[in-house]
Amino acid sequence: MAAKRKAEKPATEPTNTKRIQLEPFTDDALGKRMTTNTGLPINDDQNSLKAGERGPSLLEDFILREKITHFDHERIPERVVHARGSGAHGVFKVYKPMASVTKAQFLNDTEIETPVFVRFSTVAGSRGSTDLARDVRGFAVRFYTQEGNFDLVGNNIPVFFIQDAIKFPDLIHAVKPEPDNEIPQAASAHDTFWDFISLMPESAHMIMWLMSDRAIPRSYRMMEGFGVHTFRFVNAEGVASFVKFHWKPLLGVHSVAWDEAQNISGKDPDFHRRDLWDAIESGAFPEWELGVQIVPQEDEFKYDFDLLDSTKIIPEELVPVQRIGKLTLNRNPDNFFAETEQIAFHLGHIVPGIDFTNDPLLQGRLFSYTDTQLLRLGGPNFQQLPVNKPVVPVYNNQRDGFSRQNIDSGKTSYGPNSLSANSPEQVRAEQGGYVAYPERIEGNKIRARSKSFFDHFSQARLFLNSQSDPEKDHIVQAFSFELGKVKTIAIRERMLGILSLVDKGLAAQVAVALGLHVPQPPEQPVNKSVPANGTPADYEPVNVEGSVKISDALSMANTPKDSIQTRKVAILAADGVDERSVRSVKDAIEAEGGVVEIVSCHAGFLTSLNDEQLQVDDTVLTTASVLFDAVYVPGGKNSVASIEADADAVHFLNEAFKHCKPIAADTDALQVLEATYFSKKIPSDEGIIIGDDAALLAQEFIGAIRQHRFWERERARKIPA
Repeated sequence: MAAKRKAEKPATEPTNTKRIQLEPFTDDALGKRMTTNTGLPINDDQNSLKAGERGPSLLEDFILREKITHFDHERIPERVVHARGSGAHGVFKVYKPMASVTKAQFLNDTEIETPVFVRFSTVAGSRGSTDLARDVRGFAVRFYTQEGNFDLVGNNIPVFFIQDAIKFPDLIHAVKPEPDNEIPQAASAHDTFWDFISLMPESAHMIMWLMSDRAIPRSYRMMEGFGVHTFRFVNAEGVASFVKFHWKPLLGVHSVAWDEAQNISGKDPDFHRRDLWDAIESGAFPEWELGVQIVPQEDEFKYDFDLLDSTKIIPEELVPVQRIGKLTLNRNPDNFFAETEQIAFHLGHIVPGIDFTNDPLLQGRLFSYTDTQLLRLGGPNFQQLPVNKPVVPVYNNQRDGFSRQNIDSGKTSYGPNSLSANSPEQVRAEQGGYVAYPERIEGNKIRARSKSFFDHFSQARLFLNSQSDPEKDHIVQAFSFELGKVKTIAIRERMLGILSLVDKGLAAQVAVALGLHVPQPPEQPVNKSVPANGTPADYEPVNVEGSVKISDALSMANTPKDSIQTRKVAILAADGVDERSVRSVKDAIEAEGGVVEIVSCHAGFLTSLNDEQLQVDDTVLTTASVLFDAVYVPGGKNSVASIEADADAVHFLNEAFKHCKPIAADTDALQVLEATYFSKKIPSDEGIIIGDDAALLAQEFIGAIRQHRFWERERARKIPA
């Protein structure tokens, strides 16, 4: 064999030679050009490729697919987002046939109880994070219908941060712990998140919701759910309507105070998980009604917002929510991992009568969900896991792969075939086969956003204007807290500029808390879908006020307050307590569905005034008022003296008052309340009930518990931390 000749290096190289050097990694993108993973320079990282500005996203968009594929595969084995969750089984039953708008069987047969599995979750935190983070809550529902699985994968907030799925990895990278130090966990109060948000004015509406009390719910059972996107209903005649999905909790929509949420995170980070589990175990089954807002196809362009824009709601004053059925959760999982962790939701799991729209956020999610399950659950057979299997038989030509559960017999796994009589055979539309709605699509391939998506502030303003005064105060406090944690002053100032485009008063209040001035908005706003050169979004899109100035549905102050079911009430007592008043109040509360626990200075049993033994459920050392909805102090001379002398017991009451909760006390226990810092306001303060007659006191106390909180206390006085 001839010896290989070593290439000789020329003495000099042409001056126009471009040398390509392979680098093992890039340590810093500062000042660098954006490229794909193959090195292709990216012209537009803000918009997915669509057939026309309002058309569907295209499968050929390799930049979108590369970006989301990489994002979906970043973390194993937990979910990239919504890792912290809790789930339960239940049933859904429709109230009346919906055949005029959809041919979906489970929405037309009033005799069928459709099995469901629901998973609630936080978005940003890891599996080990707290339930009480300020965050969006996932609200994902799987219907095991007779036509296959339908997954309604939504949140407890009806809008989202971004309009196009290509920005989702950026959003989550920004809100996750910062990559240099992995801090903070399950929190948005840091520089990278607000840097991103202040550069993305389309997030203005969502950020108002996130800074509201909706982001710190009292319970999964007391929060709304939304499908977020606009979907389509299609009836048997092929007539389509646009539809938005809502879940309305029968217990009303309630929150906790922010200080309370932080305390709960330390006392019981599993607070929401435990609350859901305990309610179902006790037979107090959580219930929601399914609501729909239906817009006829011909009204697609009727409103001053775009139905395909996931940063917008349809105000209920324009299109009322029709309540069409009820969801009841009645069984806890047998195994958390096998069910709650392994369930694999996907927006693409639909049934005849339900279809998609060209919402660019929805279009990207349709790709992302299958992709992420392939990694998380080890391959393409994840739908054969018990919690993912439909209740109807599955037959197709898909075979083998990791973790195959089915044992497929027969000779053929292809089609068409003659050896198996062409089985399995396709199903004609008239026999129930799924047919996509034949929407007409035409347009140039383009990376752009429709101008109808450019108004980012009108609905943010609508949300703020619709809040009660206490809720507005909480929004100011939330922005002040979050931005107060931001170290980069330029980011704070840029965010104040965004807030000034929502409401100048809001921006001014937050600015005072931050010790800053509100920057001046641009003199000549410019309409464009992407900020030039990646600089701050220095524009205000077309300011369309719309026909709705205030929407009552957006304020939790207007939620139903007619039940105390599953509300937890602490009876603060010690030895020598008057057992008659304890029994009277306890029986009355439990008759209304409330949960009562005796909290004392020691564990074991209390010896009552008449030598009865009362079991202690918890002590002031092992529990806290933040884990209860209300507090009652019964009479009994020795009991009252012991509670008054115990600093932890007095703190228990102080904290309950601070968090605006109902407090009741027998007249004999007045000296305990006088030991608190709020004693001077006892006779006139709302939510403080004092009386001699335990039966009458119990009824007034129950009425106060129904109100959930007395937020007016926050304005009436400064409450010490």
